[in-house]
Amino acid sequence: MKNALVAKILNRVADFLELKEETFRVRAYRRAAHTIQLLPTDIEEYAKKRKLTELPGIGRNIAEKVEEILETGRLSYLEKLEKEYPIDMDSLLAIEGIGPKTIKILYEKLKIKNLQDLEYHARRGDLRKIKGIGEKKEERILQSIEFVRSTLGRRLLAYAEPIAEYIKSLIEGHPAAERVEIAGSIRRGGETIGDIDILTTTKKPKEIIDYFTSLEVADEIIAKGTKKAIIRLEDGLECELRIFREEEFGAALLYFTGSMEFNVELRKLARSKSMKLNEYGLYKNGKRIASKTEKEIFKALGLEYIQPELRENNGEIEAAARGNLPSLIREDQIMGDLHIHTIWSDGTETIETMARAAKSLGYEYIAVTDHSGSLKIAGGLDEEKLQRQIEEIDNLDLKVHIFKGIEVNIRLDGQLDIPDDILSKLDIVIASIHSPGREDMTERILSAIQDKHVHMIGHPTGRKLFQREEYPLNLDRIFEEAAKTGTILEINANPIRLDLRDIYIKKAIEYGCKLAINTDAHRLPDLHNMKWGVKTARRGWATPHDIINTLKIEKIKRIF
Repeated sequence: MKNALVAKILNRVADFLELKEETFRVRAYRRAAHTIQLLPTDIEEYAKKRKLTELPGIGRNIAEKVEEILETGRLSYLEKLEKEYPIDMDSLLAIEGIGPKTIKILYEKLKIKNLQDLEYHARRGDLRKIKGIGEKKEERILQSIEFVRSTLGRRLLAYAEPIAEYIKSLIEGHPAAERVEIAGSIRRGGETIGDIDILTTTKKPKEIIDYFTSLEVADEIIAKGTKKAIIRLEDGLECELRIFREEEFGAALLYFTGSMEFNVELRKLARSKSMKLNEYGLYKNGKRIASKTEKEIFKALGLEYIQPELRENNGEIEAAARGNLPSLIREDQIMGDLHIHTIWSDGTETIETMARAAKSLGYEYIAVTDHSGSLKIAGGLDEEKLQRQIEEIDNLDLKVHIFKGIEVNIRLDGQLDIPDDILSKLDIVIASIHSPGREDMTERILSAIQDKHVHMIGHPTGRKLFQREEYPLNLDRIFEEAAKTGTILEINANPIRLDLRDIYIKKAIEYGCKLAINTDAHRLPDLHNMKWGVKTARRGWATPHDIINTLKIEKIKRIF
């Protein structure tokens, strides 16, 4: 499945076109990349059927470029742009506050081409001399460089998992393959992924190893043995395949799922019971007593089965020994999405289109929560537009309930940017920070939590994976106040946010907070991001009882 590769190349074209200030073409490539990246179907199927132009935002010109990428894994047009601007876009765009326009200025003024050049000139104080940067931004750039260096080589879960599933399906398609499973941090639902781990059983290991290392997705063979092989994919991500016997597979899956800290504690528990645990089985007095399935190993150790998402050595082993592990939330228990944007602000679809798509996912309700007026960059609603939106919702007759809502901005002084008399007309009000500062923002969020019109705090810590760290916050105070007022905290399922993160979800639940898993969807494909929010919630020990949008329509109406 080459969706991620195609989207990445089209987005990179858009980055270079921004340097050339070709705004219309930038938007065209961005839209096409977004459509393909979130497409639930393999893009190659559309290409084979000559149906690429039927996808939103893909015209004949971009369709031809998609076909070239699918055929060669490259795009000659991008290579031409890269020669014109010999810049390491990946590393520079990862720095908070730096976009293509700034990159162009840095290249033209200081010949900055990569992260090393940027750091050199930032430490010399050269950046602050450029109009629009200044001393404070120069300091933030240096801080961001350190942050980015700590995450280099990793990928988002939403990026890596589809690739892993595709490779798994290829191996499963080989007649000699028996059981095939994805292990590692992908199986645990980790928010970022370092590599892909796949395990399989087979009676013909050489055939499977040869097949795996000859896959079209393999750009380079790093290692090839009798029971293990590692390939590097076209985008640099590594994928490792290990082969085990059927009777060893449960122990192998347990071991290679990890985490390392979890494995260490599990081996300690085994030793305390005069047993030995490794990737081949659980042994007692030199005899293997459990190995075929994970469940039988847990049982032999006196533990409940521990779901992969919990295996982080965060108290789950002790809870399993007591028999009181939580019954984790499942995606099929979600009844609605309470944070959706439409063409009324910065979304791409109508209210009706988003509602019908939500209904097709089995939802009973959605909340339309477009941005409020002060967020000009997102086309925020003023009072007159909001009233017209309310009337449109009232006139729709669909089989899914639409809550009338808004996402308001929390100002620097903690006040909301929409008057109370307007907010009182709405079913749901989400308050979010969209203008972060470097100072502690606890008081801003507490002020919103204490506002009688606010039902929910959106993406509470403001982080963006690989781009921006969390806001400076006292989360204990926030959780305590949210629990006291009944204000809902959002688990934002956008793959680049996943905010609240797992450890904070667990803590919020311990405080007694109520949570909602929302997609913050701006386009139709975004609605499918719910799965990433659910995975994150599971890692945070969340049950259906903790998540308000597992409630049926009549019960959630009473909440609002």
